[in-house]
Amino acid sequence: MARNSMRPVVTLKSTAGTGVTYVTRKNRSNDPDRLVLRKYDALAGKHVAFREER
Repeated sequence: MARNSMRPVVTLKSTAGTGVTYVTRKNRSNDPDRLVLRKYDALAGKHVAFREER
């Protein structure tokens, strides 16, 4: 897969304050704002919102 500016690599950080992060790619044309995904935080032991860091 070609690396370009339309699908950059973004870091998602837990909103629970545990410091857990996920790394993913996003499509800038479909998601121009910061990405928020609900994922599992192992330190919190539950699913929480993960917000894109810049």
